[in-house]
Amino acid sequence: MNRSNEKSRAAYDKKADDYDNTPDGRFTRKFKHLLVSEIRLNPGCNVLDVACGNGSLLAAMNKQTPMKGFGVDISGQMIKNASVNHPAMEFHVAGCEALPFQNNTMDIITVCAAYHHFPDTAAFAGEAERVLVPKGKLYIAEIYLPSVLRWICNPFVPLSNAGDVRLYSPKEIANNFKTFGFEETDVKISDHIQIVSLQKL
Repeated sequence: MNRSNEKSRAAYDKKADDYDNTPDGRFTRKFKHLLVSEIRLNPGCNVLDVACGNGSLLAAMNKQTPMKGFGVDISGQMIKNASVNHPAMEFHVAGCEALPFQNNTMDIITVCAAYHHFPDTAAFAGEAERVLVPKGKLYIAEIYLPSVLRWICNPFVPLSNAGDVRLYSPKEIANNFKTFGFEETDVKISDHIQIVSLQKL
């Protein structure tokens, strides 16, 4: 397993049982709220949340519009809790580089405050293209910092014990996916949060 994945797994296994009350859990609430307000679901569609944690984002989307929820996370304890809390949904322990789903099966993929943990964003982009249906949509809610602050912070980001890898601009995120057959459809920035919306061609 990649070193950053190992660090992420260990860190989030420890936080899993009380995640919503941890600093990370509180920090990501606004990310989830913004994603739920941004995404429009068709009833019964297939939604995959990558780095799904305890499944709370999928549950919030399902409350808005009933759908079929799927989640993957590097933390086995997070997946255990998600499966217990949301038994009607399907969860798997997996990293972003090898999604355990058939080709052309997901209508929507979400990533909530986790893209900066991904050790191989190109591999994830390829997997997202593979499992999304044609015209399927991808939403990435990620930490936003101005370019000067990213330049200052990025050399130190990999030193985190939680498996952080790098912070990205909206353009860097979009360009990664354009290489794999996506088009950018929208970028929204709210304080320290960016939501990059893309669509598979």
